[in-house]
Amino acid sequence: MYKGTTLSVDVVDGMAGVAELCFDRQGASVNKLDRLTLQELNAALDAVAANNSVHGLLVSSAKDSFIVGADIFEFVEMFGKSEDDLAAYNAGCSTVFTRLDDLPIPTVAVLDGLALGGGFELALAADYRVMADSAQVGLPEVSLGIFPGYGGTVRLPRVAGMATALDWIVSGASKTAKAALEARAVDQVHPREQAREQALTLLHAAIAGEEDWRARHRRRLGGVESDAAALAQARKTAGRNARHLPAALAAVELIERAAAEGRDQALALESRAFARIAKTQAASSLVGIFLNDQFLKKKGKEYARIARPVRQAAVLGAGIMGGGIAYQSAVRGTPVLMKDIAQKQLDIGKSEAAKLLNRQVEGGRIGRDKADAVLAAIRPTLDYSGFGAVDVVIEAVVENMGLKKKVLAEVEALTGNDAILASNTSSLSIAELGADLRRPQNFVGMHFFNPVPVMPLVEVIRGPRTSPEAVATTVAYAAAMGKTPIVVKDGAGFLVNRILTAYILGFVGLVRDGADFEQVDAAMEAFGWPMGPAYLQDVIGMDTASHVVEIIAAAHPGRMDAGANNAVSLMAGLGRFGQKNGIGFYRYEPDPRGKPVKSPAADTHDILSRIQPHGRRAFTPAEIVERTMLPMVIEAALCLEDGVAESAQEVDMALILGLGFPRHIGGALRYADFLGLRHVVERCDALGEADPLYRPTARMRAMAAAGQTYF
Repeated sequence: MYKGTTLSVDVVDGMAGVAELCFDRQGASVNKLDRLTLQELNAALDAVAANNSVHGLLVSSAKDSFIVGADIFEFVEMFGKSEDDLAAYNAGCSTVFTRLDDLPIPTVAVLDGLALGGGFELALAADYRVMADSAQVGLPEVSLGIFPGYGGTVRLPRVAGMATALDWIVSGASKTAKAALEARAVDQVHPREQAREQALTLLHAAIAGEEDWRARHRRRLGGVESDAAALAQARKTAGRNARHLPAALAAVELIERAAAEGRDQALALESRAFARIAKTQAASSLVGIFLNDQFLKKKGKEYARIARPVRQAAVLGAGIMGGGIAYQSAVRGTPVLMKDIAQKQLDIGKSEAAKLLNRQVEGGRIGRDKADAVLAAIRPTLDYSGFGAVDVVIEAVVENMGLKKKVLAEVEALTGNDAILASNTSSLSIAELGADLRRPQNFVGMHFFNPVPVMPLVEVIRGPRTSPEAVATTVAYAAAMGKTPIVVKDGAGFLVNRILTAYILGFVGLVRDGADFEQVDAAMEAFGWPMGPAYLQDVIGMDTASHVVEIIAAAHPGRMDAGANNAVSLMAGLGRFGQKNGIGFYRYEPDPRGKPVKSPAADTHDILSRIQPHGRRAFTPAEIVERTMLPMVIEAALCLEDGVAESAQEVDMALILGLGFPRHIGGALRYADFLGLRHVVERCDALGEADPLYRPTARMRAMAAAGQTYF
């Protein structure tokens, strides 16, 4: 009846008049709802509607999944439309789904794999849904800063009730077949091998009049019963992050407003509301993050082609950091030797791995047998026995150049010619660390962020003599550990800490000029950071933070100048190291679980007054944001221009994954695009006369003049 590139329609039972609309995108492993698919779906529905011998339609997939959602790569162009044009475009796409809804014959969708986003919205337009017991359904759009726009906010309440729709759309979580059946979002669940046959049986029953499919269609055309309790709960949940991530709350308000409307009016409301949300900064940023992640995965596959296999790893230096690295390797399937010179440190490292595994067991994520096997794959040792067989050694001793060089030379003499040596350093030069090695081509930096099991980023630092194979092997190993590796060029602070230093220098400049550090923290947390800069220094440790800032600032004289007595170094000099000793900018006391709880430190303001030559003065939240964020933008631009990272995507993703940069902002360079480089340059010029930290680069000026963007 119809044959396209993404789907086809064939008669599968001529006697009963059953046709099957099967999604099967040629040359791809999954089905997605892009422009081509929607065009072909429209044409296929034309063919079905025109054929009077078709009395029922089965909607299926030939892939392992049903439809995984829309083509997010098309969102950038789509979201670039004006709000009115986007609403009209979205309404046109939604109309295709409505055509399926309005077919004058019964329809059954068989979901024998993932049916997410637009894929599930399409299934909701069918009269019945039969689901494989191994499949999952869901509407995850809020993770992209939007909500369902192809009828999901309209049809799910009318199919499964308002409470279910609110819960599923606000959470964005995928649902199992059991949960979907209990919520009445699907009608039957069967083993995967039986799902299609059972769906055909149901369709035959509907054609024969044994199922009242017309009543189901009528329910989808009308309004939906309101649920005050569910609305209140959804509004409370969605409201927690609504300031920066407005999509969930907008979806709640839309569902409430459309409840009394008929389907078509409700769909019109959905298209208009969707367009408004799609034009927000959060939607642009979160879609951008998704696309950046796809970019990194593609680069990772390119590295994997030349990477050497890693069957056995080793960590030098135990303790909390070494134990975290060893755990991450073992839990992802690569056994690891953990070497230290002190039994106490080995015990701490092994205990850290055991603690992490126990949490996994208690949370039901792995079984005890698996946890025991992972722990057994971490072998503590006080000597170098077994190091001749390792493929990668991660050196994680204390941040001291002399000690690291000594340890690296020792282990190089005991490992094979192809073994990779990787230093977990946050600030030391890879070139200098590897200067005396006999095989510098096998030496890289591998900077993990703390705490290792939580932070997803690993900076893979390419030294001046590092081989492409060593970089590729380290990238592949980091990815196998479940991390997101980003390759950066050697240099003080590498990428993330270099940009972070600019942010901290903006903060200490504010304090020097009279800002209240607590007001600075409040303004930056309101902006979207998980913690303000003063609190962050307390968490990092003032001694560590002061040392890193000094190293990085010294490497960029004339632009970065922390000053001899800035707020961070002052605190460090007074022994106020932050959480590690209970006092920094704030005071800390452990709660019953040992977690440090922050409270005001009464003397901090008086201490800081020593370095505020003009006394205290008030800054607006906008001024605070500008004074701290503009240095980050400039330093991110410089890192891109200097080749520290190869792309704007990698710069921004490193900040998001390594620092917790606000996701709704999308990264420093995407933030520059949002503000507009012309505006950035103007504001920098207003501040740059007094402080070189705010001087934009020549390329930034040229881009601003040409109206260019980083993305």
